[in-house]
Amino acid sequence: MIDEQTEKPRSSFWKELPILLGVAILVAVLVRAFVLQTFFIPSPSMENTLKIDDRVLVNKLVYDFRSPHRGEVIVFKAPTEWSGNPEGEDFIKRVIGVAGDHVVCCDVQDRLVINGRSLEEPYIYSANGQQDKPADQDFDITVPQGRLWVMGDHRSASGDSLEHWQQSGQDITEATIPEDQVVGRAFTVFWPVDRATWLTVPKQFDGIPNP
Repeated sequence: MIDEQTEKPRSSFWKELPILLGVAILVAVLVRAFVLQTFFIPSPSMENTLKIDDRVLVNKLVYDFRSPHRGEVIVFKAPTEWSGNPEGEDFIKRVIGVAGDHVVCCDVQDRLVINGRSLEEPYIYSANGQQDKPADQDFDITVPQGRLWVMGDHRSASGDSLEHWQQSGQDITEATIPEDQVVGRAFTVFWPVDRATWLTVPKQFDGIPNP
C-alpha cells in the first residue's frame, strides 16, 4: 500500500522547484539591476586605494535618494569623449567637487583648495615614499549644477576631470560628469579577501564648507 502522506510532499517539492528557481533568478536580476552590483578594477587609476583586479561592491540605490558627496568613490558611465567607446564604459573615480564647488590647485603647501579650504589627501598614490602631486598643473574651476568633478587617487595615471579639462581647452562641461550618469557608490572591496575593506569617506572632507 502506498503511503500518500509520504508521496505527496515529494511530488509537491519537484513541482514547486522550477517556481523557486525562477523566483531566485528574478530576485538576483532585480538586485543587480537596482540595488547592488559587483565591478572589477581594470586599471591603476585608483591605486593604492583600489588595485588592478580588485572586486568592489556598488550600491546602485543610494543616489536615487541623494546626490553624491565629496570623497565618495563612484562608478559612472563615462562620456564618449572620455572612453572613446560609443557603447559606453564604466569608470571608477573619487568625487572631489560637487555642484557649485570652487576647486583650485594649489595652495602654498601644494594642496587642492575647495571653497577656500585646503584639502589633505592621504589616499593619493605613493610609491617608495614619494606621493603623486594633487595635480600636474594649476587650475581654477567651479563645478556646474548637476555635475561632478572627479579624480583618480593615482593622479599621475588617471584619465579624470583634470585630464579632460586640459584636453578640451578648459571646457568645464567636458571635464565634469553628469550626476545622472552615476551608476552607484562603491562602498567595499570584497575580493581578494586579504584586501577586503570598507571604502569610507576620508575624514579630511569633513571640514570642507559648502559653496
